[in-house]
Amino acid sequence: MLFDWHGTVVDTHDAMFSAMEEMLPQLEELGLVEELLPEDQCKTADDARLVRYIRLFRRLHPRILSERRVSRTDIFNAIFGDNTAAKQVAHEAYNACYRSHYGEVRPFQEGIFEYLSAWRAAGIRLGVATNRNREFLEHELTLVDGGRWAPLIDVIVCAGDVTAYKPDPEIILKAAEAAGCPADERVWYVGDSTTDMITAGNAGVTPVFFNGGQWEPEYIKRRFAGDPDHHPAAIAHSFEALTDRIAENLEGDARATLDARRPPPYPAPQPPEPRIEPDWHPSVVNLTLPRVILFDWHATLVDTLDAMYHAVDDMLPELRERGLLDNIATTSNARSPEEQRLVDYARDHSRLHPQVRADRKISRTDIFEVLFGEDDTSKSLAHQVFRHHYRRHYGSVLPLEPGVRDLLSTLNTLPLRIGVITNRDREFFEEELRLVDDGGWTELFAINICGDDVPHRKPHPDQLLLAAERLEEASDAGIWYVGDSTTDVSAAQRAGQTAVFFNSAQWDLPALNRLFPGDTNHPYQPDVVVNDFSEFWAMLLTCLDDATP
Repeated sequence: MLFDWHGTVVDTHDAMFSAMEEMLPQLEELGLVEELLPEDQCKTADDARLVRYIRLFRRLHPRILSERRVSRTDIFNAIFGDNTAAKQVAHEAYNACYRSHYGEVRPFQEGIFEYLSAWRAAGIRLGVATNRNREFLEHELTLVDGGRWAPLIDVIVCAGDVTAYKPDPEIILKAAEAAGCPADERVWYVGDSTTDMITAGNAGVTPVFFNGGQWEPEYIKRRFAGDPDHHPAAIAHSFEALTDRIAENLEGDARATLDARRPPPYPAPQPPEPRIEPDWHPSVVNLTLPRVILFDWHATLVDTLDAMYHAVDDMLPELRERGLLDNIATTSNARSPEEQRLVDYARDHSRLHPQVRADRKISRTDIFEVLFGEDDTSKSLAHQVFRHHYRRHYGSVLPLEPGVRDLLSTLNTLPLRIGVITNRDREFFEEELRLVDDGGWTELFAINICGDDVPHRKPHPDQLLLAAERLEEASDAGIWYVGDSTTDVSAAQRAGQTAVFFNSAQWDLPALNRLFPGDTNHPYQPDVVVNDFSEFWAMLLTCLDDATP
């Protein structure tokens, strides 16, 4: 029996996720952003969402961080596909980060030492075949369960012992050879990921899926549905269940020994706490059928995050030179301790807080709102400085999701009009509109209003009011404004329009409650929250159906 390491026999989630969160912000300097798999080539919708989130924010999707069920190898296989060279670079960068965190290791469930001892007494040779580096695994083996496992493990093959990472079968083939066994169905490979099952299938051994993450049956079925050739031969939800499977395949003295040495049942691992989704969900709100749908630009329709953050990094030191950071302690508009740290750090260091820079979730406009509050003069000057620096970085613009152009084209076939409302200056917006999808969006919008078209930018309602005026529409709930920031919601509410918060950053409910507390200082809250355009489209169809006689 060969085992994967992390997520199967040991829990190193704390170290693994810390290393991943340290490594992913390096994707740009590693040249790996361009190597991310196109979303339409991803195997599953979950993989596509993961690619999108990492491309935008250089972080793991919040659901992955919340549930802590997915391995590093599965993540790299999902986001890089068959690009072996990119995965090699990613693994090496991960290992450099993991070196700062490893050692945080514990048994994945109670009783593993007792189960391993019983299996070995029954004559089963035990081994580990893992993408973990040997320096990490051997150290963790000395730590886990007081080092009691080491004498039970006959074979160890790590990433550095082979030429390729899983799902290449070399790691299993080499472990079977070291154990003196042919690589056939009598060798079981027990792992917690789809990558492990593919690796076992490629090696010609028996794949056993250890459901340590306590995935629901429907999820497991869906996960393997697209690859029936690599479906597990067995699924075990605990080491007790795995022992049942082993016992079914033993006879004579081996079975008797296992029965005699088998420990009393230990409980299975517990499923993770469920992530709390927003309660402004489309299924629980009543919306007015739209006559007009207006969209924010950046981080709603398109991805221009790289250029925006580079420009903000260049801008803040100049704000210090101009004296604009001197009074933010009294004028700031912080909603939470996190936003207050942004204020304090910008004031003291003339830079964004490293966590804000790593998260990449807050817009330029929201940064100005947090720093300067109601000080419109400082915000106007800050926008001017930003514009100067953005001019050196802009030009890279991608649709936020695949199919955005098709969605916009379809909206144009409905009895409504669509437009763009953005704080971006017109010179930048028009160039980005010309570039995105090779100019395929230029005829899609009935109207666009940019930040320099009005006296006051969002969160003031001027741009939305001007759009309604030019379209000869009443500024009411029949105009939807779809945007990803608190300033978008404020502008829509102040204009009397429907505020659709586009949750591209995938904030959970506690985070949204911090963003939109509904208190005296921050009274504006979204009418509805959507997490992506498929959810937005479903919501719109529901409104259309409800309005049909």
